[in-house]
Amino acid sequence: MPATWTIDSWRSKPILQVPEYPDNTLLADVEAKLATFPPLVFAGEARALKRQLAEVAAGNAFLLQGGDCAESFAEHRADNIRDFFRVFLQMAVVMTYAGGSPVVKVGRIAGQFAKPRSSPMEKKDGKELPSYRGDIINGPEFTEAARIPDPQRQIEAYRQSAATLNLIRAFATGGYADLERVHQWNMGFIKDSPQGHRYQQLADRIAETLGFMRACGITSENTPQLKTTNFYTSHEALLLGFEQALTRLDSTSGDHYATSGHMIWIGDRTRQPDHAHVEYCRGIKNPLGLKCGPSLEPDGLLKLIDLLNPKDEPGRLTLICRFGNDKIEKHLPMLIRAVKKAGRSVVWSCDPMHGNTITAASGFKTRPFDRILDEVDSFFAIHRAEGTHAGGIHVEMTGQNVTECTGGAGAITDANLSDRYHTHCDPRLNADQALELAFLMAERLKLERQATQQERALKASA
Repeated sequence: MPATWTIDSWRSKPILQVPEYPDNTLLADVEAKLATFPPLVFAGEARALKRQLAEVAAGNAFLLQGGDCAESFAEHRADNIRDFFRVFLQMAVVMTYAGGSPVVKVGRIAGQFAKPRSSPMEKKDGKELPSYRGDIINGPEFTEAARIPDPQRQIEAYRQSAATLNLIRAFATGGYADLERVHQWNMGFIKDSPQGHRYQQLADRIAETLGFMRACGITSENTPQLKTTNFYTSHEALLLGFEQALTRLDSTSGDHYATSGHMIWIGDRTRQPDHAHVEYCRGIKNPLGLKCGPSLEPDGLLKLIDLLNPKDEPGRLTLICRFGNDKIEKHLPMLIRAVKKAGRSVVWSCDPMHGNTITAASGFKTRPFDRILDEVDSFFAIHRAEGTHAGGIHVEMTGQNVTECTGGAGAITDANLSDRYHTHCDPRLNADQALELAFLMAERLKLERQATQQERALKASA
């Protein structure tokens, strides 16, 4: 059994992917200050998300998790947050209505400021500097001053997270998410695209349904579920000093919760069972995500599941699979079989972004959209073959009209990447591509639901 967990027991463990701050006294002062700040989210909200994720684990719902690769201090504007939320609502309504599945909505937002990097150093034009690790740590500008880790950035990250959460809560509960607005969620630059037309047709069908319900006396005024939505936040728990500072003891349960976000995840580069990130996460009671890449073997996964979810609580652990379209068929089935044989309750989610990253001939890092779709397709097919539930999708996306991932109905080419390549880190799906992906998932969810209904009918008649 692991040693007794404490809020700072991770500090005695080996740790990867963290910066070396030049002033540890200043770092300690910032962490102490953060520890006095109000929580960003509440334990009860995290428990509510866990209950919804338990429904996903049972095969009764689907997890939509998405947002920015790395949030940017400079792009923290109300219209950017609104545009992301609008596309996210569109994706969710497509999957709920066309796919016939409840959707649990979790954003990579209001805290996704830190990024692991494959190399600690970055070289450009013969000059080498420390890598950019996200705005909570250092700056994206390729200068010596910008790349020095600065603890004060954690204060700004907290403030921006609080402001983002405040606006999103207003959108989610203040009428913006009302299904009566389903036509108004379409965005200008995708209105005339193939996905815009498909969404318009679906919105028309929803409007007809709402009209019928209204005639029956069911409106958004007397049925809150039509007017509001539950929306949760998530991020990678990479900067553990920041996470510890925002960890609180819940007075109602006596448990510790990370109050920096409703759900946090452990990255593929920091999931060593005897290291700091696993140590910290095993002791908090939030829903957890675990990135699973090609290097993860079945025995290693089961060991991590035992550490992170020893009581096998449904909804506690989401396995976020990131293999690449050319590796998923080799690696995913053996992980599914091991977990299924062990009888463990998990949410299976597909991250089709990270395993499909390439460098284009133009020099831009990109992700071909056809590879993303192919990995999602394989994810659903493998789960169908194994008799398990394809439970979720985890994507890096934006509500902006960026040109960062090639392909899609808009046919973005290598030559187009420089037009609107705005990401500070990894390439994201634009709104049109995100919506196209949502329609694909809706089709797969519909097929899964039909197959389940047929199986139940056969069992009932046997």
